[in-house]
Amino acid sequence: MPGFNRKSQQEQAAENMILTEPYACSEKSPPANRVNLDHVTVVLHKPRLPENIGAAARAARNMGISRLLVVQPEDPNRERMLMMATGSAARLIQEMTIYPDLASALGPFQYIVGTSARVGGNFRQSPVTPRDLARQLIPLSRHNHIALVFGPENWGLTNEELALCHAMVTIPTSDFRSLNLAQAVLIVAYEIFLARQDLQPRFIPRLANSWELEAMYAELQDTLLQINYIGHQNPEHWMMRLRRFFSRHGLRAAEVQVIRGICRQIDWYVRRRLENPRPDSHQDST
Repeated sequence: MPGFNRKSQQEQAAENMILTEPYACSEKSPPANRVNLDHVTVVLHKPRLPENIGAAARAARNMGISRLLVVQPEDPNRERMLMMATGSAARLIQEMTIYPDLASALGPFQYIVGTSARVGGNFRQSPVTPRDLARQLIPLSRHNHIALVFGPENWGLTNEELALCHAMVTIPTSDFRSLNLAQAVLIVAYEIFLARQDLQPRFIPRLANSWELEAMYAELQDTLLQINYIGHQNPEHWMMRLRRFFSRHGLRAAEVQVIRGICRQIDWYVRRRLENPRPDSHQDST
């Protein structure tokens, strides 16, 4: 549809390389005790109504967030979005990119936050409030790009989609939980906009992005299945524990390569033993 950026894989890859450069869109770095809003992007996954996309863009722009990505919208009608995204929020609609799937949209981000009203279950992480999340993002946002992922209005994010996230945020409510998409975006963005840190924030380096992590998890799962360390019936259940472990610590790109190198060495050794089950050492004949 005219007015939207539907890019080829090559164009998206080039754009994503630019996105990963620290402060690529800032003339100067923001104060160290605040979240770097230039490194924060709102990602709307499978939104149902174009008006909700426009209202979410308006909410994000009010809180200083100027990046918006949309994944598989049901109705990508730009005119209806712009009816709700008034003023400078219209630029978010005009410049946003539509992606065919969530994994490719999240590829260049080093830290991904999923939102959910449902807690518990084997695949769900321990949630934090928007206020607690905002404090965590202050040091993270210095050298890393942050994605705030909001799911469809009717169902929210699935367990499989939350598996792509490093953290999960839940907005506290009373016994009635019924926030619309723009309200959820506004509350999370509001806390991020207000967050301050009195002390000098600790240094957090650039972390591995989602592309790098997902390639590592795929290789790690294959290796663990090969040596029968995890169950073949439901490997995603076992991998979720490893995802949570690595998400708590945060991996750099070089560390991801170390883990992948270990996996390749294990794979080589297993294949070698299968091809030649007899010991390599010479045995004396008797």
